[in-house]
Amino acid sequence: MSFGARSRRPSATAPCPCGRADFGACCGPLLDGAPAPSAERLMRSRYTAFALGDAAHLARTWHPRSRPDDIDLDDGIVWEGLVIDEAAEDGDAAVVAFRAAWRRAGDRGVLSEHSRFVRRGGRWVYVDGVVD
Repeated sequence: MSFGARSRRPSATAPCPCGRADFGACCGPLLDGAPAPSAERLMRSRYTAFALGDAAHLARTWHPRSRPDDIDLDDGIVWEGLVIDEAAEDGDAAVVAFRAAWRRAGDRGVLSEHSRFVRRGGRWVYVDGVVD
C-alpha cells in the first residue's frame, strides 16, 4: 500500500494532523528535527508526516535496517484521523498500537497497526509494524 501525501504544511497555530495539539506545539518541531520525547510522540509525528507528505521525516525516523529504499507517498490518499490505542515503553523498546483513518477516491478505510520502536543514540526510531 502506498501512503498519502499532501504538499502543505500547517501554520504553527493550526490543529496538528495527529489531533493532539496545535502543530507548532506538537509535531511541527519533530518534523523540523527535534527528538521525540516518547515513542508515542514519534508515532504521532510519523502519522503527520504521512498526512503532509514529508518523506524526509519518515526516512530520518525509520530504523536503517528496516527502512525501505523508497518511500512511496500517494497524493490520492487523505489521512483523516489518528487514534492511539496503546503506548508502552520498556527501556529502549516500545510498542504503539494505533488506528489511522484514510480516504481515497470515494473509498474509506482504517489502517490498524501495532508498531515497534527502539531508542538509538537517544532518539526513538520506527522499526516495523504488524497491520491488523
